[in-house]
Amino acid sequence: MELVLTRVYKRGGTNGTLTLNGHFVCFTIELPWKENKTNISCIPEGRYELRSRTSTKFNNHLEILDVPERSYILIHPANNAITELGGCIAPVNLLTGIGTGINSRLALQKLLSLYHQARERKEKVILNINSNRYEYLKQMQKTNS
Repeated sequence: MELVLTRVYKRGGTNGTLTLNGHFVCFTIELPWKENKTNISCIPEGRYELRSRTSTKFNNHLEILDVPERSYILIHPANNAITELGGCIAPVNLLTGIGTGINSRLALQKLLSLYHQARERKEKVILNINSNRYEYLKQMQKTNS
């Protein structure tokens, strides 16, 4: 199974749309892009395998494997990227601003359900992160005008 995360980068955070086979799953929030620096940047675009993980802090969540120069990058609940994320990705049901959203725990439950269904079918779960660079460049031109 391959999930596709299409990002829109902003100075104050990164918003995304997560899809499966072209169908909407949820939105995502992340830190802004700051050259993949630990705890202050979202991770680079690319294809990553996901695995299930449990911790006392987040209970059931997902880990993104083999992120260049980073470790323990998670998909976990959060509603504000700046105050609650250190480079991880948070699923949300609704975006409320740049790097903010609501109902993160509900969005994560939906994502976990899809993940576990795929694993029951013995499928690897891949997260393909990309961006709509054309839209980003267009927005940056407006900002700099």
